[in-house]
Amino acid sequence: SDSESGSEDSSLSDSELQEAFSRGDLKPGLNVVLEERPKRRNDTNGLKQCLSEFKQQLAWVERLDVTLGQAFDPVSQSASSKDAVDPENDFQREMSFYRQAQAAVLEALPRLRKLQVPTRRPDDYFAEMAKSDQQMQKIRQKLKSKQEAMERSEKAKQLRAMRKYGKKVQTEILQKRQKEKKNMLNAVKKYQKGLSDKLDFLDEEQTSSQGNKKGSGSQQIKKGPNAKRRYKNQKFGFGGKKKGSKWNTKESFNDVSSFRPNVAHNKGPGKAGKRGKKALNKRPGKRARQKMKNRAR
Repeated sequence: SDSESGSEDSSLSDSELQEAFSRGDLKPGLNVVLEERPKRRNDTNGLKQCLSEFKQQLAWVERLDVTLGQAFDPVSQSASSKDAVDPENDFQREMSFYRQAQAAVLEALPRLRKLQVPTRRPDDYFAEMAKSDQQMQKIRQKLKSKQEAMERSEKAKQLRAMRKYGKKVQTEILQKRQKEKKNMLNAVKKYQKGLSDKLDFLDEEQTSSQGNKKGSGSQQIKKGPNAKRRYKNQKFGFGGKKKGSKWNTKESFNDVSSFRPNVAHNKGPGKAGKRGKKALNKRPGKRARQKMKNRAR
């Protein structure tokens, strides 16, 4: 069968396959006849002709091509040759590229300056950003939030430091007062027991009390009328003394020119008639009314 013949053919050697192919035993479509590979030719003349066809004779400023070796290495005091570069060494290979780029820059910059070609970007140069404005706005907001968070943390640190310093000062003052009080009590005990005859602690107490009085006096001076009250007093004048304004003096006591006896003793013209009318219209007292009721019964 065909499958048996195929399995037999696959187990045959190359020479047997060739013989079977020449006899026509192998069916077409199962094998591909390979043609002989063309030989590579180094046609230098043809390459030069192609180069001359598409080559354009332009000025160097239009081409900006620089072909040089590597730059001078100041460390090794020599220019590293191409043959000395190990292609398997990544660092050495990249350094050779870097040196070659340096040599090209050192050669091209003077030529560009000589041709008055600007090599630096101007300050007002506008270039489109790689990122959109929305993305940059997000970045700005994120940076701003970070900066605000840092400022808040810095303020919190300062407040904590100030509180710590305030507590420290407060504890120092309390310790100082306790120490002074202790020294005072020890001095009093020594004086009571007769171990000391000095009364310096009393002088210190007096000076401290005088200082407190001075401080309270300054506070009392500060507790005067405010600026608004002083301005009104200056504008409208002070109302004068109120307390004791009706007290008699020696001159007012001796002055009797304004005395009117008729008015003082209720003896003026028309007083009697008024008093009579009052007497007629006067209501009797409670006992008189009670007696009048008893009589009527």
